[in-house]
Amino acid sequence: MSADRPQSILTHLEELRWRLTKAFVAVIAGGIVALVFSADLRQVLEAPFYAAAPGNTLQALAVGEEWGVFMRIALFGGVILASPVVLYQIWAFINPALTNRERSWAFPIVGSLVVLFVGGVVFGYWVLPRGLQFLLGIFPDVENNLLIGQYYSFTLRFLLAFGLAFLYPVFLFAAAAAGIVTSAQLASWRRWAILLVVIGAAMITPTGDALTLLLLSVPLYLMYEATFWLVRLLLKR
Repeated sequence: MSADRPQSILTHLEELRWRLTKAFVAVIAGGIVALVFSADLRQVLEAPFYAAAPGNTLQALAVGEEWGVFMRIALFGGVILASPVVLYQIWAFINPALTNRERSWAFPIVGSLVVLFVGGVVFGYWVLPRGLQFLLGIFPDVENNLLIGQYYSFTLRFLLAFGLAFLYPVFLFAAAAAGIVTSAQLASWRRWAILLVVIGAAMITPTGDALTLLLLSVPLYLMYEATFWLVRLLLKR
């Protein structure tokens, strides 16, 4: 099937179905691997809590709560491990609509997406103990024996939010490669970029303290600057 030949809506829907199926299978396979190492993953994911609230513990008060945590670990591990496949399937779906020059950026862009997503999750994990220390230390006289299900819901959403936030430079660069934006426009948008980065960081970080906000805002803005220079020097636009 030619990539340059116009296709019907049904053909595009069929292509989308197969791409989503492959991504889903990859997540399931990654989830199975994560379950094999679930004990190790639990130690890693619970370490920020015990570092922030020593002497406290996680507890389950519902029959199915531990099973729910087990499934969250599988889904989280599956998404992380399958992220190269998932991101490639997304790119492969939009690939026929691109020009030959734009298609040449496929592997660099998909590779960058994977690196930035995983890097964002790792950075979020590094920030997490400080955020927990602030949230769990507001009332020093209160014990922080948390429900394990609520802790995992908070932690995994926090880490995934960081991973997704770190993806935006790739889409910005792709827009420049497609001729939608230029380096001159990116330079003129710096003040707005700073404002949007701070607002976005405030929405992602739940702690409300200035240091945690700064820890996320600085790398996000530095990635904006890096994208500007890549567009200017690499794309020459």
